Amino acid sequence: MSTPSSPSSSSVFLQSPNPIPPRTSSTGQHTTSPSLLAAAAATTSSPSSRASILRPVPEGDWIGSGTPPHHHHHHRSPPTAGSSSSSSSKRPRYSSLPSTSILAAMSQRPPPPPDPSRYAHDDFNFIGGRKSWAADKDRVIMGPFEYLNEQRGKDFRSQLIAAFNVWLDVPPASIEVITKVVGMLHTASLLIDDVEDNSLLRRGLPVAHALYGVPQTINSANYVYFCALEELQKLQNPTCVTVFADELLNLHRGQGMDLFWRDTLTCPTEDEYLEMVGNKTGGLFRLGIKLMQAESPRASQSQSSSSGPEAAAGARRTPIDCVPLINLIGLIFQIRDDYQNLRSPEYSDNKGLAEDLTEGKFSFPVIHAVRADPADLRLLNILRQRTADDEVKRYAVAYMEAAGSFEYTRSVLEVLIARARRVADEIERVVAEGADPAGAGGDGGGAAARPRNKGIGAILDKMVIGGPGEMHFPAKKN
Repeated sequence: MSTPSSPSSSSVFLQSPNPIPPRTSSTGQHTTSPSLLAAAAATTSSPSSRASILRPVPEGDWIGSGTPPHHHHHHRSPPTAGSSSSSSSKRPRYSSLPSTSILAAMSQRPPPPPDPSRYAHDDFNFIGGRKSWAADKDRVIMGPFEYLNEQRGKDFRSQLIAAFNVWLDVPPASIEVITKVVGMLHTASLLIDDVEDNSLLRRGLPVAHALYGVPQTINSANYVYFCALEELQKLQNPTCVTVFADELLNLHRGQGMDLFWRDTLTCPTEDEYLEMVGNKTGGLFRLGIKLMQAESPRASQSQSSSSGPEAAAGARRTPIDCVPLINLIGLIFQIRDDYQNLRSPEYSDNKGLAEDLTEGKFSFPVIHAVRADPADLRLLNILRQRTADDEVKRYAVAYMEAAGSFEYTRSVLEVLIARARRVADEIERVVAEGADPAGAGGDGGGAAARPRNKGIGAILDKMVIGGPGEMHFPAKKN
């Protein structure tokens, strides 16, 4: 049977390893009781005890250092100063505090106040002479742009430039600048689009403004617009600067109308939609091709400064104008994108299921469905809600399917693609005649002597929809 702990053992258990010295008042009288003084004297009688008075000990170590005798047969004595025990070496000591403590910092004298007279003579021409803008600052501004630019897309615009250059034959140095400018403008415009559309995903990853914030993302996109203009000036072609300004104006005009219809729940007519797409989507497509034509020796007779037989041959050539074809490709691209946004599993993975419905966007199939039965307000009400509910969006897609909107969209795309092929064939004929001014009856053989532009044909082939991966949401029957 265990015996109760004696008073002496209890006092050992509660004894602090760092006894508090007696407090002395301002009059010199001790305020500590005689019993506490005796206990303090007994504890500090040995040199090792005196050395450990100022050692800070965690409360857990203090309580655990003296357990009752019936739990342990011996007591752990406090280590002396300079002891090599592992437990002591892990405990913080006052001597290990950094010299630049708060008290030390407070004791230092404040620096002298800045001298306002320096504003009379110091060089503050940061923009001109000093060139203080550093690369690390530029990385801060370009952060949102670089984040999205590293997420490689399908590089559709670069493919377009390469395909059209088979006809236009732009010098490599100019092509490099034009490709870079178009890529910069495209990525910057996507940053703005994601902000204005309240998007969550872009290319399967969080949108840039979810990481960097809306203000920094907008500033980064606007900054890149002007970086692209600066890059374009390397061509030293005033026509290119004019094209740049014209098409960026068109881009913002189209975007502005698209946002207006969405935010006011105004369903545009089909022609209004086509005009908007020609400005918004077609603007950047047209920008690249117009820049190429401005740098192409085949697109304009006036740009050739040579003389002699080559100049005479060039004067007989018909200038190549690729703008009508790129306008058609812009329409095809956007209408197809509207269709795929509502039907493609790939789009669903990258941007979310039927994201255009969550955005409240009047896309091509939506416009057809709304105008097919103006008295039926179900689809308009869904657009007004900006719903993120997948079941509601599936219902909306099924509603459009029942209205024949997707079938109509596929038919329009088929007609546009066929028309684009005919325009491409006409450009082929013009290019062939330019290569052989004598025409089809000459020694060059006309169009038959020149291979078809396989790049344009491949791009138009990709625009065809209706593959096996397409999503279907049939309407439920009552």
